[in-house]
Amino acid sequence: MSILVDEDTKVLVQGITGREASEKVPEMLDYGTNVVAGVTPGKGGQEVSGVPVYDTVKEALNEHPEINASLVYVPPFAAKDAVFEALENSIELVDIVTERIPTKDSWEIYRKARERDATVVGPTSLGIISPGESKLGPIGGDRAEDFYDKGKIGIISKSGGMTTETAWELKQKGFGVSTAVAIGGDVISGTTYEDALKMFEDDDETEAVVMYGELGGTYEEKAAELVEKGEFSKPLVAFIAGKWTEDMPSQNYGHAGAIIRGERGKPSVKEKKLREAGAHVVDVHHEIGEKLEEIL
Repeated sequence: MSILVDEDTKVLVQGITGREASEKVPEMLDYGTNVVAGVTPGKGGQEVSGVPVYDTVKEALNEHPEINASLVYVPPFAAKDAVFEALENSIELVDIVTERIPTKDSWEIYRKARERDATVVGPTSLGIISPGESKLGPIGGDRAEDFYDKGKIGIISKSGGMTTETAWELKQKGFGVSTAVAIGGDVISGTTYEDALKMFEDDDETEAVVMYGELGGTYEEKAAELVEKGEFSKPLVAFIAGKWTEDMPSQNYGHAGAIIRGERGKPSVKEKKLREAGAHVVDVHHEIGEKLEEIL
């Protein structure tokens, strides 16, 4: 099984005629993702790699009512309106690749998604992949099948590139992936570690989850609280990047969400809370596969 995306996912790409989206649509199609339509205002009637383009989400849904997911490649100044358009037309999953969305806009997107009982992943998401079923976004590039084997390990990561690196580490030890979710590294995430862990808890075929965390914010600490309360009962292996920054002068590092206030957000604090909750924390990334071998 999988979470969020599978062979029944029917994708709309908002901003499909832009450079990045038009480059990634063929990759998704080649992987087997069912990309059924795209939207770019003023570009209705065009095609991108054979995918029809419409001016509005409503027009796309009128022609393709089966659409149940949207991939947003819209520039940051217009991203909020694009996501709202998808949510107001009852699309249940929205994955936002766009970077540099204003924090206020991200907060409004978060609230809107909760109001509509929809799932938003991102902003700054590299995508979602359920190997052999569907690939949403640029995750894995044009060689996703080389890195992502089908299996029973879930992956949740703030870092897009390290999502695929984590899948590769698992593959070296013979493990496959149920679903990998790149949640993005902004201050406000539409889907948090907590949210994804709850989804994996309910997925019968996911046996364990790997979490790639980073300095800044408190999402990892919230995940630890979830585990401590017993609301996630499967093995959780965690790696927190950026511990070296604690020995450096005050600087800016990483994603927009890499903000440390006092002890809050420090990698060492995240590790401590996760260990105390019962998660298996590794000191270096390449130990993830070895730890899974131990506990499974």
